[in-house]
Amino acid sequence: MQHTILLTLALTLGAVAAARGQQPPNQQAPNSEQLLIAVQRICPVSGQTLGGHGQPVRARIAGQTGYLCCKACLDGKVDAGHWSTVRANLARAQQKCPVMNKPLPEKPQPVVVDGRLIYICCPPCSEKIAADPEKYFRLVDELYVAHLKAEEAGLEEPSPTQPQRDHQDHAHAGHNGGRGGGSGGCCGSHD
Repeated sequence: MQHTILLTLALTLGAVAAARGQQPPNQQAPNSEQLLIAVQRICPVSGQTLGGHGQPVRARIAGQTGYLCCKACLDGKVDAGHWSTVRANLARAQQKCPVMNKPLPEKPQPVVVDGRLIYICCPPCSEKIAADPEKYFRLVDELYVAHLKAEEAGLEEPSPTQPQRDHQDHAHAGHNGGRGGGSGGCCGSHD
């Protein structure tokens, strides 16, 4: 949880500085990858909070770019419940259709463009995104930053995450010792 708060704070500071055209000391503005990790929150394989076991690992999941908590999860199977939470976190963080700039409906339409999942209000919006994806990726990133800032300020409840557990409890399907060959969790130590 503390790591998530620190990551959110770093992202917020970077986003505020970027909006002002400056860089905070020792900080860079968050990139799309950092924002996606922050709003995805959990690993779709293990359910663990991203960043809790080191740098998240990029993966292709159901045609889209997503992040796993560790390399050992690359060999695991995506859990339907965790995947549902990831998608709900993304929709909640996005909040608005980037094309129409209106709140997403209760069941927003997902569209994947260049590996990036974006929620839209209606099917015609997907054509506009496909015609100029970079524009809409930037708009979604701005929506993510606004969501993270609102959470940090206490204006929104944080998106769902799984309970934090010790690394020894991080064993999950297909991770019997992992890369380290140890028996203390999924993949040895996460220093």
